[in-house]
Amino acid sequence: MRQDEAQGAGTMLADFVAGTVWADVAAQDHEAKRSILNFFATAMGSANDPAVTAALRTLLPFSGAATSAVIGRPERLDALGASFLNAISANLLDFDDTHLDTIIHPGAPVAAPVLALAQARRLSGRAVLTAFILGVEVECRVGNAVSPGHYARGWHITSTCGVFGAAAACAKLLELPADQISNAIGIAASQSAGIVENLPSAAKNVSVGNAARNGLFAALLAAEGYAASPRAIEGPLGWARAMGDEPDIARLTGGLGKSWEIAKNTYKPYPAGIVFHAVIDACFNLRAKLNRRIDDIADITVQGSALLLARGDRPVRNERDARVSIHHCAACALLLGSAGVPEFADAIVFRPDIVSLRRKVRAGLDASLPDGAARVIIQLTSGETFSEIVMAAKGSLADPLSDRDIEAKLRDCARLGGTDWDIDRVIDDVWYLDTLADVSSLLRAHG
Repeated sequence: MRQDEAQGAGTMLADFVAGTVWADVAAQDHEAKRSILNFFATAMGSANDPAVTAALRTLLPFSGAATSAVIGRPERLDALGASFLNAISANLLDFDDTHLDTIIHPGAPVAAPVLALAQARRLSGRAVLTAFILGVEVECRVGNAVSPGHYARGWHITSTCGVFGAAAACAKLLELPADQISNAIGIAASQSAGIVENLPSAAKNVSVGNAARNGLFAALLAAEGYAASPRAIEGPLGWARAMGDEPDIARLTGGLGKSWEIAKNTYKPYPAGIVFHAVIDACFNLRAKLNRRIDDIADITVQGSALLLARGDRPVRNERDARVSIHHCAACALLLGSAGVPEFADAIVFRPDIVSLRRKVRAGLDASLPDGAARVIIQLTSGETFSEIVMAAKGSLADPLSDRDIEAKLRDCARLGGTDWDIDRVIDDVWYLDTLADVSSLLRAHG
């Protein structure tokens, strides 16, 4: 038995989290700030969504001391409730950041509890950034260890792995020793849930909210002496095998501190599933080639990987379906030349011309294309054919959004979400987060 197997993955991860200080993660702080800025954008875009409002109504009567902000709104909840609310709002538009190796959206399940706890305890920006970077590292390494089989079996990996990141990050913020951090990770393993079948519904967002809240809860329980198995993740009857996978221990614990998963994070220019972005970009390019001859389109074929087809070859019954639809993404990009938040709202989803064009879209497997790539072929009524392939979509590591792009996304989402928060102040505070002695100022940025 190798030493890492004898010691337990939870112990190794906990030792790493406990022993890491600001100097060890400072080089990752800019990417962490980009992720947190994107988190604020997506949360504010959904701040007044009916799903967020309903969840707030549900939680308010049971909230403890109102210490933590509901982002984009005037209300406060206790840290557990705010963690839940802010994670679901950040995930609601399918506009959050993405770790492409796992398709985990790292920001929502980790930033939400870290900021809620930090506001409640009046902690510093450096403490927040350190904890956030470590939480992202843990959740993505757990995801690496069970990918791609875990997601393919139907587990919603942002939720199921996000809880580990939230637990590790919050335990770090609480300055727990390594043995208690290990316990927090083990407790998180007993609270991991979320299924892909629920992606077109608000139930998906519930599991993301639970990942944030349960991770914080796990850390708080560990701080009070609750214990867990150090092999809760990889043990014979542990989390990974219970959810169907033999974990890759090398990807889970190998090279800790030598490479950082947050460096692989990406940011979406379109509020749709990440695997559909190449479809949108290809259709934008084809729209330019067609020179507005949209009415002459007879047939549209979208080709991509098995993941693209499994996630997106679906009927569109509502705006949530549209966000994970090959057919709708192609129709919007071709007909409207845009794919922003309004293009995935009901007013566009049910427009007769969009519905008609969606019906012309067929999906086909091309196993030679990697996840995240797509080919679109258009045949006109004349028989003329146009084809476009996109291997790396806008927002990917090969074509990343700039800092200014993310700032613009935040401003746009805040406008669409109808928040009265001071967006200039949010942007400034996030970029200078490492200098803030108390992060509360960032979370009081409303009128």
